[in-house]
Amino acid sequence: MKSWLGEPGEREWRAPADAADQLRGSGICLRALAGYHDSAYEAVVLAEARRARLDKVIAAMATDSRWSAVVARLGCLRGIDTLTGFALAVEIGDWQRFTGASIGAYLGLVPSESFSGQSRSQGPITKTGNSHARRLLVEAAWHHRKRYRAGAMIQARWQRAPAAARARGHLGSQRLNQRWKTFIAHHKRPVVANVAIARELAGWCWSLATLPD
Repeated sequence: MKSWLGEPGEREWRAPADAADQLRGSGICLRALAGYHDSAYEAVVLAEARRARLDKVIAAMATDSRWSAVVARLGCLRGIDTLTGFALAVEIGDWQRFTGASIGAYLGLVPSESFSGQSRSQGPITKTGNSHARRLLVEAAWHHRKRYRAGAMIQARWQRAPAAARARGHLGSQRLNQRWKTFIAHHKRPVVANVAIARELAGWCWSLATLPD
């Protein structure tokens, strides 16, 4: 860029204001920027189209696999759509290995601990276990911050699940939203609060995944 804007043989940088003025006055530069913008925009459109096709394929797999019943029950919670539920079902596999209390530890959502003599202190979460499942739960937990209302999307997912799962999912979403309200009232840091919500969300997911059909 320096050699383009400078005069032949010039070896010094131009002042930023001079460079900006010359850029604005350069038709060549504007055409180059327009071409770059069009190319980048096309790449984004193609990537989004590819993602949409893959999402459709994965959603079809989720409704016709050995995890379909688990995915339908997980979808009764706010923030757990079909793709998220399918990913959690596949990543965790056998939910019966855990309890509502232990699954948070398995996913690395519990605070680390250190001991010194008789004192005990807690630090950041351990981040052990399945990082993909942990990330999905952390992202889903943010959905529970807003006021809970059973909208059209979650009601559509409810139609694919048994009545017991719908009732439990509704109760869990209410509980998690109330927890968010409590954290906000106590001025808890949002990032810290969200991890705590994700940890409890993991327990609600476990309760739905292990619910009899």
